[in-house]
Amino acid sequence: MLLTILAYAMIVVFMFVVMKKKMSPLTSLVIVPLIFTIIAIYTGAADFGLDAKFTEFLGDDKLANNLTAVGPMVMYGINGTAKTGIMLLFAILYFSIMLHAGLFDPITEKMIRFAKGDPMKVLIATAIVSAAVSLNGDGTTTTLIVVSGFLPIYKKLNMNVMNLGVLIILQNTIMNLLPWGGPTARAMSVLGVGPEILGYLAPGMILSVLYVIFIVARSMGKKERKRLGVKELSEAELRKLTDITDPDTIAIRRPQNFLFNGILTIVLIAWLVAGSFEEAIKIEPLLLFAVGTCIALMVNYPKLKDQSKRIGDNADNAVQVVILVFAAGVFMGLFQGSGMAGALAQSFATIIPKQLAGFWGIIIALISAPGTFFLSNDGFYYGIMPVLAQAGSQYGFDNMSMALASLMGQAFHLLSPLVAFIYLLLRLTGLDMGEWQKTSAKYALIIFIIFIVTVVLIGRMPVYLPQ
Repeated sequence: MLLTILAYAMIVVFMFVVMKKKMSPLTSLVIVPLIFTIIAIYTGAADFGLDAKFTEFLGDDKLANNLTAVGPMVMYGINGTAKTGIMLLFAILYFSIMLHAGLFDPITEKMIRFAKGDPMKVLIATAIVSAAVSLNGDGTTTTLIVVSGFLPIYKKLNMNVMNLGVLIILQNTIMNLLPWGGPTARAMSVLGVGPEILGYLAPGMILSVLYVIFIVARSMGKKERKRLGVKELSEAELRKLTDITDPDTIAIRRPQNFLFNGILTIVLIAWLVAGSFEEAIKIEPLLLFAVGTCIALMVNYPKLKDQSKRIGDNADNAVQVVILVFAAGVFMGLFQGSGMAGALAQSFATIIPKQLAGFWGIIIALISAPGTFFLSNDGFYYGIMPVLAQAGSQYGFDNMSMALASLMGQAFHLLSPLVAFIYLLLRLTGLDMGEWQKTSAKYALIIFIIFIVTVVLIGRMPVYLPQ
């Protein structure tokens, strides 16, 4: 009973300090569970045998009911997130190098030239470029590249800038589900699933990207054509929109390597997805991105000082993500090893009517929509999902199903005022937050439905009907 109370109290405290910004995600992930674990140990409430995986991790070792138990718990948690953290480190470095080398520059230029002065083509081009640039999983980068490339043409043609803001966020929302994106990385680390999760997410992501390009963008384009007509831009006007003039940016671009960089990127992603389905060609994603990063550096920046500069300039973003993944490992190790996660799940499971147990995957998917909108990803995945997953395991759902279900609500997450980069998007485009959220949400709802339907149809979010 006391362990359950401590577990609920820990979640409440964790959520409070994260939502109210009393502590950073890093410090709250480590300090809050540590304090409650120490309390559980010294009150005698801790139950080291309540988590079967932790017991297996310990082997024949027995833990004393004192502070010496904290070390094995932390190592248990970090052991579960180490591969994810290192994979993310190389994945972020790889895509940052590709951005600096200018892999996406020709795509942006060709899309602007393809669009010329046709609003329909401009909107389709916006959707395509937004999806391509979002491959690196960073909303800030996507916003800066797409807005800087397309806002001038929207203004030149007097187009509705709301469409620009909506298309960017929809495509970034979809591509943010890649394993090196924030929410998927958190789900992977918390629930102990591998990058093969991409293989199950891919059908819904592909359909959603096509939906945004061929239905959302085309629908917007028809309205803009009717309102504005078609205006042909001159070659001089097109050059002004596409030419890069900043000397520092030009210095690190490698346009001569575009074909090589494009093929390398396609091979990496294709191999990662194919390996999810075919064991014979499966290679550890960590190794794929490590080798890819090394090849990208050697080919694009053969001088050692240039390689060091590229790594140094991108280390900040990579390290911030990786530190959070390892901190999540500490959180999960303490939460599960002390028995708090098990006690919380047992009590939580009694709340849900047994008649709904077979729909637990759908229930989590529905919970994840408001959960990831009103809470930060850290709060939802590190505070709520362990509880939901523990309950789901008692109903016959594996961790992969739980991870997939928890990611469905990401269709709405980037509309949340808790997401920092949307303020950059709104400032650059001059859009009102309320109107932008309202307009984006109606399209995000369809993406949410596509996500759920595809995962259910491929059998990764089963529904168990009552006997």
